[in-house]
Amino acid sequence: MRFFQPQKYFWKILTTIGVVSIVFQLITISTLAYFMVLPLGQRATDDLASVMVHGAETWQALSSSKRQAFIEKMNNRHDLLMTSADKPLEVTSSFLPYFYYLEKSLYKQLGQTILIKQNQAEDGEEWFWADIPVSGDTIRFGFPRSRIGVNPPFAFFLLITIGFYLTIITAVKITRRLTVPIERLHQAAQAVGKGHWPKPVKIEGPEELTVLAREFNRMNVQVRELLSNRTTLLAGIAHDLRTPLTQIQLALSMLPNDGGDSKLMESIEEDLGVINNLIGETLSISLELEEEEEVLTDIGQELNIIVNNIQTNETEIHLSHEKSCCQLLHPLALRRIFTNLLVNAVRYGNNKPIKVSYDCNRDEIIVQIIDKGSGIPSEFIEAVFRPFYRLEKSRGSKTGGSGLGLAIVRQLADANKWSVQLLPRPGGGTVAVLTIPLNLNKSVES
Repeated sequence: MRFFQPQKYFWKILTTIGVVSIVFQLITISTLAYFMVLPLGQRATDDLASVMVHGAETWQALSSSKRQAFIEKMNNRHDLLMTSADKPLEVTSSFLPYFYYLEKSLYKQLGQTILIKQNQAEDGEEWFWADIPVSGDTIRFGFPRSRIGVNPPFAFFLLITIGFYLTIITAVKITRRLTVPIERLHQAAQAVGKGHWPKPVKIEGPEELTVLAREFNRMNVQVRELLSNRTTLLAGIAHDLRTPLTQIQLALSMLPNDGGDSKLMESIEEDLGVINNLIGETLSISLELEEEEEVLTDIGQELNIIVNNIQTNETEIHLSHEKSCCQLLHPLALRRIFTNLLVNAVRYGNNKPIKVSYDCNRDEIIVQIIDKGSGIPSEFIEAVFRPFYRLEKSRGSKTGGSGLGLAIVRQLADANKWSVQLLPRPGGGTVAVLTIPLNLNKSVES
């Protein structure tokens, strides 16, 4: 999850609201069913059982001439069909609670268990039957499924389904209202942490979040101005230092040949050259970080130029030519990254051949610079990207660089939303990988 992921935060809130709402609905429906629906159903079955038992007793007491009229009266008034129980029927398999309570009511009325049976009429409607014993006879009472009318399982299913969807829709809207401002702040904070400058975060949501967004926007502007002022200040100091350094170098060159220790003079000139290079690095990085205009750049051509400039008789650099790949990007930053990585490979590659290749696909450009040197221990892979950090501690100009090369590479890559990695090469050495995500609207492949 890293330290915070808005999407997981969104799902946690959504799940909490959804579960609580659904549990509340289930409790509400169960309460209504237990205290209202079931008592009403039980009262209805008690009434029906009384009608059946009373009807059977009345039918038994009537003369044969009046029984048919009574049967029609029961059918018209109570929607009950009376017939003889000479035809066997199957016991009902319905799980409707109504029949359970009807059997229970009949048991209370008659003192014996009466099973509800069922069959299907010619028109396809289900009929349910109860055989009521009376004075040695058995009267069968039947009623259609439509007489019951209610369908509690379907009603409960419908309520739960509709309630579930309404709960989810409401919970999503409420959760999004809470998490969208947090997600925007999260993304903006990540961008600032990588050295990018996002647009001001939209101020919306609860008061606490609007205050947080407003303060974040203010902080973003302050940090950006601070870093810009720092870069300008460093560039100004570096520029101003070049004048006295030039004067010192000029004065040294004007000294007579026997004006001092020759080794000391060479050492001073060497140190002045190192200082001058550091100043040049500072001025260059300031220019590259402030580079605003993107230019359509041919990756293969840039690599070829840099390889030709760095190529020496001591070290061979092999560039694998692939198809031409052009992308709108900041060329100064790209050249500096290529140059620093190649210089590092040459310096620490033990004079063995270096392979440079690039691959351009639909999603990204991947450049690899592979050397066969002693490599970098895994515990120092990230440390070498820190300013002035060197595995070789002598800080001599002949044994190593200034310790700024890889730090500049990482800073320029982050500023352009690229990524750079140093990976161990099987068999020894290092693979420097620069990944440039492609914007398909800006890239041109041929």
